[in-house]
Amino acid sequence: MRTHAPAWGVLVAAFSLVLVVGLGAFGVGRIVDAWVGELPSVHDPNAFAYSAKTRIYANDRTTLLAEFYLQDQEPIEKDQVGDYVLKGTVATEDTRFYEHEGVDYYGIGRALVNNLNGGSLEGASTITQQLVRNTLLSSEANDISFRRKVREAELAIEMEQAYSKDDILLMYLNTINYGSGCYGIEAAAQHYFSKSAIDLTLAEAATLVGIPQSPTYNNPEDYPENCTKRRNVVLDRMLTHGTITQEEHDSAVEEELLLNVEVRAEDGIYEYPYFTSYVRQQLLDQLSFEEVFNGGLTIYTTIDPTLQGYAEEAAAEVYDDMARTGDSDVSLSMTCIDPNTGYVLAMIGGRDWSDSQFNLATSATGRQAGSSFKAFTLAAAIEQGISPKTVIDCSTGFVNAAWSKPVTNYAGANYGYLSIERMTWVSANTGFARLVTDPDGVTPQSLLDMAARLGVAGDTKYGYGAYPALTLGAAQTNTLRMASAYGAFATGGIRHADTCITQVIAQDGTTLIDNTEVPGEQVLSPEVAGEVTRVLQGVVTQGTGFRVREALSP
Repeated sequence: MRTHAPAWGVLVAAFSLVLVVGLGAFGVGRIVDAWVGELPSVHDPNAFAYSAKTRIYANDRTTLLAEFYLQDQEPIEKDQVGDYVLKGTVATEDTRFYEHEGVDYYGIGRALVNNLNGGSLEGASTITQQLVRNTLLSSEANDISFRRKVREAELAIEMEQAYSKDDILLMYLNTINYGSGCYGIEAAAQHYFSKSAIDLTLAEAATLVGIPQSPTYNNPEDYPENCTKRRNVVLDRMLTHGTITQEEHDSAVEEELLLNVEVRAEDGIYEYPYFTSYVRQQLLDQLSFEEVFNGGLTIYTTIDPTLQGYAEEAAAEVYDDMARTGDSDVSLSMTCIDPNTGYVLAMIGGRDWSDSQFNLATSATGRQAGSSFKAFTLAAAIEQGISPKTVIDCSTGFVNAAWSKPVTNYAGANYGYLSIERMTWVSANTGFARLVTDPDGVTPQSLLDMAARLGVAGDTKYGYGAYPALTLGAAQTNTLRMASAYGAFATGGIRHADTCITQVIAQDGTTLIDNTEVPGEQVLSPEVAGEVTRVLQGVVTQGTGFRVREALSP
């Protein structure tokens, strides 16, 4: 027994080592199985869905007003990107891309030896692994644990089994971060060089291929020297890989970094910022942020480019007149509405969007309505049976306990006694003040109710309340509400709510919002609306609307 003791000892030790290794391998296997047990599916189309832009158009359905997006991304097909990009990406990021099956074991070994020997640090992630990290495992992208690497490798192998190499390369090029908010080669080409990816020169393609290594520090806008050095590294690798000739390499290296950066619209808005920003807010009130900024929606609005152009010309003329009189700090607003639909056809919200984004045309505060509110008093009077021929004292200096101070007419005019229609033509303040103070006249409450029925209502902090001064426009409102309210006079008392969006179409063609046929509401009788309209026409033909008469005269 003692003679065989050493041999038995060796055997027992060997068996123990095998057992430990086996148990260790079994344990590692169990751990790996747990790590990869609940992986996302490589067949899930949503995992590779690109960030789609929401585009907003005018009513001609061709004039682009804005593009909203979380990431600037323009997915393209293989025939829309040049060979310099395709081959340069492979030569730089994954030289054995067409040889491995998702994980490059040879590359891992090479990088390990190089790093252990003190060489410049190298990674060994394949293009497929990087694609997985940026899409399927994007939520784990910042996790540097061994677990994430194993999960990434497993999915990369599954990707290679489910998709062709060319498909994977294109998916990578369509999703990778190229800095400055650009995701995908087409968005990068358009942003940095104002051209399509198919039209990039060798030097331009190499510039973009080099950015993803560090989208911040290789950004050509912010770090042109770093970007140029990285571009030349890409060119060196393309030469080594046989993608380009020595002559092409040398010529591209000598080129200066010449960018043609696309000027991005502020907030993604290209045209009519006051109107378009209002559309954006309306969308966010009805849809989620994700739908609006990442849903790839197509939105058709009501704005008419021709009428908007006229509105802007008119506003410019007024501002020029103001500048001559020293009123250069005053801002105006304008809203034009089709009364038969409620569609907003033109909008001016202020003097200059770049200086102030406060939209006078749509803001809750707005400005005091002034004499335009008198039309609601007129409507309330006619509705309760008071004839427009009724005579009212319109002499100046009206004093009444219901008013905080004497009421006077513009420039102190003393009109004497006028009918309601004639006092409307000249906008006699004292006549309307007496009409809402007289016990037999229009009560402040009925005036307030009329304004609310026509869509002009608000908080008491903006001047709304059942008190006489309401008739003179003491309350604050905006041109959007007023244009919508006046529209009911022109349509026989039918009010169409103001609308700036006609349709919202989802990416799959589903209609999410449809305002193409929205019925109006009968808020006034046709008789009352018609009589109000008749009286108001006199403002233009015989009263204070002399500027309109001049403009309309032959």
